[in-house]
Amino acid sequence: MRVYISGSITNNSEYERDFQDASEKLLSEGYTIINPANLDSVMPTDAKHSEYMSICLPLLELADAIYMIPGWDKSKGACMEYGYALAKDKIIVN
Repeated sequence: MRVYISGSITNNSEYERDFQDASEKLLSEGYTIINPANLDSVMPTDAKHSEYMSICLPLLELADAIYMIPGWDKSKGACMEYGYALAKDKIIVN
């Protein structure tokens, strides 16, 4: 099963560790991971939040489920991803 990881990135200096920890947890449970935190390596340094989201939502579409990193509810983008996942009947993985 493919799992998209969602959580706070903007204004979170620990996001790389948070997403890496989530990745390791989910991989150890046998999931295939879609990790949007890796987009930094391919996006322009001046990319806007809306441009990231234009990539993230199609990536979420490829997933069967979404994993919400604790504290996600304080992130505009993660809230958008959660709402999208609910609308698309994605499984919420804990």
